[in-house]
Amino acid sequence: MARLRQVPRSEADEHSVLPLYDYLFGDRDPVAEPGTATGSPGDWWTVFALVPDIFRHCVGGFRVYRSSSRQLDPLLRELGQTRAGWLTASQFVYSQHCKSCRGLGMAEEKIAAIQAWEVADCFDDRERALLAYTDYLVDQHGRVPDAVFDALHEHFSDEEILEFTYITGLYFMHAVMTRALRLEFDDRDDPITEVPAPDGFDAEAFASE
Repeated sequence: MARLRQVPRSEADEHSVLPLYDYLFGDRDPVAEPGTATGSPGDWWTVFALVPDIFRHCVGGFRVYRSSSRQLDPLLRELGQTRAGWLTASQFVYSQHCKSCRGLGMAEEKIAAIQAWEVADCFDDRERALLAYTDYLVDQHGRVPDAVFDALHEHFSDEEILEFTYITGLYFMHAVMTRALRLEFDDRDDPITEVPAPDGFDAEAFASE
């Protein structure tokens, strides 16, 4: 379950939070009756509601990246968001943005290939440059080689690159936060644990071999 307290409907800020509760959950209390239309629990909303101005700021970020003022193609935006979710091992961000890719008309072949785009032949040069840049943004925390950036710049304007960098960085943050706070589909135990040794195993003998 989420690591932080969730805000029930009765305590939700009437200006920042309650309108979104109404939109997403109807008249339900999302803490007592969780669940969203996409099948997620919805606890991202109920936990972020703890601090109304942060909640408002995040929702504003969602509106910014979906704004008609954006120059970047929404499909390319979603390519970066989905790859960021995969690289960060956030099942929530990855899963939700696979759905967004599909909703915008991305081919199923491409959605499936985002995990291993390096060996896929369904992406064009423009998309591959964008995915390479995404990998350095997320995996290398912005340590982007000149060659990767130059390849990106061959296909995208300065304005498009800034938009993409901001939006992908935003979703890298969300992926990290949902994992840290165990929200939504990221409420999972870490799979990397010690596997118990069989009965009779001699640890001292093993260590001295």
